[in-house]
Amino acid sequence: MESLTALVFSSGWASGINAYATVAVLGLADRLSDTAAIPDTLARTDVLVISLVMFTVELVVDKVPVADSMWDAVSTVVRPAVGAFVAYHFAGDTSGTEQALLTALGGGTALTSHGIKAGLRLAVNTSPEPISNGIVSTAEDVGVVTVVALAVSHPWIALGISASLLVAGAVTVVLLWRVIRKAWRRHRRVTT
Repeated sequence: MESLTALVFSSGWASGINAYATVAVLGLADRLSDTAAIPDTLARTDVLVISLVMFTVELVVDKVPVADSMWDAVSTVVRPAVGAFVAYHFAGDTSGTEQALLTALGGGTALTSHGIKAGLRLAVNTSPEPISNGIVSTAEDVGVVTVVALAVSHPWIALGISASLLVAGAVTVVLLWRVIRKAWRRHRRVTT
């Protein structure tokens, strides 16, 4: 149960950043190595095709300033739902209470990491140049693929990394928003 909790937390974190990449990596890992921990549902051809197509769309949209924030707004429903879906399937045959708790953990972690991502992206979008968006988006994609691949073989290490990234992301969002608010107040005082 404990390694299942680590796997659910890590995949929930990843789903909140990029749900489609999470499903694609898990499905491909199951297809290539038939890993017992990964539910076969994620390796179905239709699930893989849809997740890979949507991952490709997100890969492009997520690097365009403002479009990424609109995508994040729509994803506020999608990412936590996918995190809960993945967690529910990981929980499999556990008891009803354990399955509910694991599903809530996956969905809740996805919602939290999505909120942090969306907040960070809004802050990054205040930058006048588009390069920072591409760098942040690429780092997110690499982080998701790395954490999910690691979660399959080393769930506790993936848990440590995803929990650390969750905390670091929350601190970064708070600090960035403080800096942006101060700069905005200074700008308003100068222009009025």
